[in-house]
Amino acid sequence: MTNRWPELDYGDWRETCSALHLYLQIVGKYRLAHSPWLNHSWNATFYVTPVGLTTSPIPDASDIEITFNFHAHRIDGVNGEGRTAAFALRPTTVAQFHADFVGLVTALGGDPTFDGSPNEVPYPVPFQDDHRDRPYDREAVERFHRALMSIDRVFKAFRTSFLGKSSPVHLFWGALDLAVTRFSGRRAPLHAGGIPSLPDDVAREAYDREVSSAGFWPGGNGIDYPAFYAYAYPAPNGFRSASVRPDAALWHDALSEFVLPYDAVRSADDPDAALMAFLVSTYEAAAQGAGWDRDMLDCGPGRPRTVRAPDAA
Repeated sequence: MTNRWPELDYGDWRETCSALHLYLQIVGKYRLAHSPWLNHSWNATFYVTPVGLTTSPIPDASDIEITFNFHAHRIDGVNGEGRTAAFALRPTTVAQFHADFVGLVTALGGDPTFDGSPNEVPYPVPFQDDHRDRPYDREAVERFHRALMSIDRVFKAFRTSFLGKSSPVHLFWGALDLAVTRFSGRRAPLHAGGIPSLPDDVAREAYDREVSSAGFWPGGNGIDYPAFYAYAYPAPNGFRSASVRPDAALWHDALSEFVLPYDAVRSADDPDAALMAFLVSTYEAAAQGAGWDRDMLDCGPGRPRTVRAPDAA
């Protein structure tokens, strides 16, 4: 079980994590620049695979897919004609990674134009101007990837018990979080915006409908340890005082979200069940508090080779 839920000490790989975050932003911004807008910025995200993280096909040139290969520790690119290009993930600078990536896209016949500044990070430095040496801890990246695969599996199982609109399970490169979101189907109040280094129109489009959202951070974003989070927008009355599971879950005043330390899941007798309890209980607190139509939205969890029984007329 510990192999599927490896130890993640944010302090030990903070600098590598920060570098990886910026590398993901560079590739994510390329995808964003060349993909038609999909609601809630879903056109810009990454997806967990057994190899690492992938963009899925990007509609540039003959279609280009970029993969962060965390087994071989390299960036792999392939286009629709079968041409490939790659470069190593290694100790380097953000500026050098940016130059390597521009060269990779060019080699694949693509157009390497995209916004050149980070988002949602303190004191953003344009990628081309960031010449600070960055480490690359291969073992820490591999542990992070194994954790992502386990989390992705549980998030996807949780997603099966909802009939309404739901996001895919995907990694946002802005805050470096793996997330899954459920929607009530009702409009939400206009979001106030004000997220650092994120355009207000992006934030407002992301939250134009009522949501119950959960996700995972490797660290940062106001906490110095890996953790799961859950929030509702708009948060219903009494949401913060709701009883949620497991016992290690807590309300974080500064973030205005429920937080569950990754270590509490990893050390549980059944980590998958502990994480599922957090996802289910925080969703129930949001949906019940806001009066979602759960008869229309909820269903039993999906099972392999078992078709969901249709509702009785």
